[in-house]
Amino acid sequence: MQFLNPLRFVVENRLPLLIHYASASFSEIFSDTGIRQLSQMLLSLIFFHTSEYILAIAIHGASNVTLSSLLISKHYALAMLVSLLEYLTEIILFPGLKEHWWVSNFGLIMIIVGEIIRKAAIITAGRSFTHLIKINHEEHHGLVTHGVYRLMRHPSYCGFLIWSVGTQVMLCNPVSTVVFTVVVWRFFAQRIPYEEYFLKQFFGVQYLEYAESVASGVPFVY
Repeated sequence: MQFLNPLRFVVENRLPLLIHYASASFSEIFSDTGIRQLSQMLLSLIFFHTSEYILAIAIHGASNVTLSSLLISKHYALAMLVSLLEYLTEIILFPGLKEHWWVSNFGLIMIIVGEIIRKAAIITAGRSFTHLIKINHEEHHGLVTHGVYRLMRHPSYCGFLIWSVGTQVMLCNPVSTVVFTVVVWRFFAQRIPYEEYFLKQFFGVQYLEYAESVASGVPFVY
């Protein structure tokens, strides 16, 4: 009977508190704020990745496109999962943090602007655009300097940087916003010199002159 006393204490005193806490947590997650922000995040992810895949098929043909064109890697999936965990933790513990609608709406604008820039880059480049860096020059691979490429050398990277950071600003995720900014910027800061090494090999003086007059499109990457 002595064994039952602690168990009865837990059931009668602690269990109601746990149920109340769980109920409050679900009410925050499924509040108008939670539903709106999580829905916007889901739709942003679906549109971004499906449109990348569809454009790849339209430009290069279905036989030349693999699921890698969806741009979903293990590291990317992990980053999005961590950002979701941050969101759920903060909306439960600090629900007011997610109520800064001017911040969230600004993030939504970033998502839209990033999408426009990236998709304009893909459509403008046509067959010259690939998701993987080309190390061998192919006949259809020409130097594209018109359209959005008149404004920046790597508009697709610029668009992805704005889009990815925008997803976290839209969720009002302070930690993930900083982490995404640093990690994505660093990725492109390393990728651009590597890619441009081959572009200089392919197009020689023509690319050197282009690079001197047009910015990369990624801040502090020259």
